[in-house]
Amino acid sequence: MLGARSAIAQALARRLAAQGWDLVLAARNSIELEPIASDIMLRHDCTVSLWEFDALAYEEMESFPARLESEIGPFQIAVLVFGYLGNAEECRSQTKEMEKTMATNFTGAAICLQHLANHFEGRAERGTGIIGISSVAGDRGRQSNYFYGASKGGLSLFLQGLRNRLSRTGVHVMTVKPGFVDTPMTEGIEGMFLVATPERVADDILRAFEDGRDVLYTPWFWRYIMLAIRLVPERLFKKLSL
Repeated sequence: MLGARSAIAQALARRLAAQGWDLVLAARNSIELEPIASDIMLRHDCTVSLWEFDALAYEEMESFPARLESEIGPFQIAVLVFGYLGNAEECRSQTKEMEKTMATNFTGAAICLQHLANHFEGRAERGTGIIGISSVAGDRGRQSNYFYGASKGGLSLFLQGLRNRLSRTGVHVMTVKPGFVDTPMTEGIEGMFLVATPERVADDILRAFEDGRDVLYTPWFWRYIMLAIRLVPERLFKKLSL
């Protein structure tokens, strides 16, 4: 679980543990996850390992899968959950905020996923897979969050290409596009509607992965909301305040 400090990751971790999976929770300052790991192990018959992971430490990505396997043994599913919402106002003028938003959501994610794909390819068995958490924000650029949306849109496109590449290997790649989710990252944001809980999203992710879905909008109605948004002609869409 890459980005295990997120609310979605922790909800997903609890559900996987309940199914008997052993877990690796990877994040920056992973020591902060010790209470969660202890609680999961206490409630479920599984092992939970903590792993220090930084999405911006690109130079460490190539060796990451092999180092992880050497310490914990073969792993079957990788879930990429990390992300950075960023500050939309600061992204209009501050280069560091632009860079952090794009680097975390796309560059770091893409490099990490590429090396995971290389690791899985050629040794896949039934059930092997990659789950990447993108966002409905990547479906169309909107003035309110176009840096975040562009980075997540890039991630969705990357996952699509990865899915195409790995389709003959037995490695299943699933793209997850949540709508608004009640997490610390979205706390205080105005204008949110139809907000889902992390637990609801985690349930949808597990069910969709077991069903072999390629792309999941969660909750389900976001598929139709985003379809309607994508169908608005550009000459009209550019005049909307979204």
